[in-house]
Amino acid sequence: MTYTVEPVQDLTELNIETLISESEDEGYRFLTRLAEDYKGGINTFSAAGEALYCVRDESGKVVAIGGVNRFPVPGGNQETGRLQRFYVEANERRNGAGSLLLKEIVDHAKKHFHELTVKTESSKADAFYRHNGFEFDDSASETTHRIEFNH
Repeated sequence: MTYTVEPVQDLTELNIETLISESEDEGYRFLTRLAEDYKGGINTFSAAGEALYCVRDESGKVVAIGGVNRFPVPGGNQETGRLQRFYVEANERRNGAGSLLLKEIVDHAKKHFHELTVKTESSKADAFYRHNGFEFDDSASETTHRIEFNH
């Protein structure tokens, strides 16, 4: 399968209904929040260093989405990025779409932040993040994995 990663310029112009529906069936509401927060202007991934990306399959269908937001750390003196709203369609998992998307987000985050963090409660996601260079770190309640960048 050939995938293409692209920055999302306007989420309201993307058809992610299938992803939203599937994620809700799996018990996740974060893509619903992504769409609602974007539409409401609460989180448009437009602050300095932030970005939202999607992955399309050969037919142009969006099969994965995810982004990075600024993540203020109390007492922190360096900028931290937060992996947000990362989801890959079930049929596309283990085919490279998620790794391709994560690599694009990490490459973007390296230019803007000293580290990228994420929180997950899924053992499959834990394995995915570790495989892609993240370390398990639950020392902060809002983080389970992080990757540091050497600047």
